[in-house]
Amino acid sequence: MSEIIVVKIGTSSLTDPSTGNLALSTIAALIETLTHLRTSGHRVILVSSGAVGVGCARLGLRERPRSMALKQAVAAVGQGRLMRIYDDLFTSLQQPIAQVLLTRSDLMQRSRYLNAYNTFQELLRLGVIPVVNENDTVAIDELKFGDNDTLSARVASLLEADWLFLLTDVDRLYSADPRNNPDAQPINLVKQIDELAELQVETGDRGSQWGTGGMVTKIAAARIATAAGVRTVITEGRSPRNITKILQGEALGTHFEPQPQPNKARKRWIAHALVPVGQLYLDNGAVAAIAQAGKSLLAAGITEVKGEFHASDAVLLCDAIGREIARGIVNYSSAELQKIIGRQSAEIPTILGYVGAETVVHRDNLVLSS
Repeated sequence: MSEIIVVKIGTSSLTDPSTGNLALSTIAALIETLTHLRTSGHRVILVSSGAVGVGCARLGLRERPRSMALKQAVAAVGQGRLMRIYDDLFTSLQQPIAQVLLTRSDLMQRSRYLNAYNTFQELLRLGVIPVVNENDTVAIDELKFGDNDTLSARVASLLEADWLFLLTDVDRLYSADPRNNPDAQPINLVKQIDELAELQVETGDRGSQWGTGGMVTKIAAARIATAAGVRTVITEGRSPRNITKILQGEALGTHFEPQPQPNKARKRWIAHALVPVGQLYLDNGAVAAIAQAGKSLLAAGITEVKGEFHASDAVLLCDAIGREIARGIVNYSSAELQKIIGRQSAEIPTILGYVGAETVVHRDNLVLSS
């Protein structure tokens, strides 16, 4: 049966760590593997890092840029060169590809989110392999995915993919960094992301010299993907043929089992695509009603409003000590909420002078945080 497979490869796998130059043998093996999967009937998406690293090598820079402007300029140099290499190698196997550059804002607005979905589906229907990267040349910090692990998970969630492969510089997840700790224990299966705390897994947040990731971003990506029902695997990027072996049942890499009841598409959009611009602090009764009873948020349960926002913006819902319990789309602006917090719904028309929504955040527009 045709499956949707999203593969993310990191800069550390695409480049030689000592020089930053492209590791062509790895790229060739990756392209052969993905083309074989496509011709076998699977629908394949590649999320590729490397634009900044390739740009650095092209310009003779010895370290990753620190300023946003320089990074964006270097990415513009590297992205074209990276895509040329991909296109040349895929073309040698008669496999068409398409470049897809995304920013987080492309997935924030519901209409653009659905348009991105439709575009991907048409490309896959045409037998094309989309090659996805963040649009580093124009993205600003506030609207960046931050790393391609997160981007790949959101693409997998958008498309309700069957598999997400995160290719990295180790063969699987370990209890500590095996490059530094000889006592690190391999972890082959994670049924729930929260198990990792019980296993005392150390997750470094530093990637390679040329990359931005680390194991912590891969676990965060696995959380997003598994919540969407996507089976996620961390495996070694230098051995892309492991993807085929894993699909055939070989016990390679670390597998994260998908949640048995994944969130619906709209709630995934709220949870992962929108950028919250305010916070609502709730009393204990409202926290229990939302987290345990699955109810909507009413003005009576709000104790404090922070930030400036408009109706239909995304906000965080927090308990009394500031822990995020949920996020959702609000029906009132911050200015309106300042007038009605702690009040009963029946009082709102009198206070505001017009009849507004009965709920501040309706349960259909609310998703619990992990």
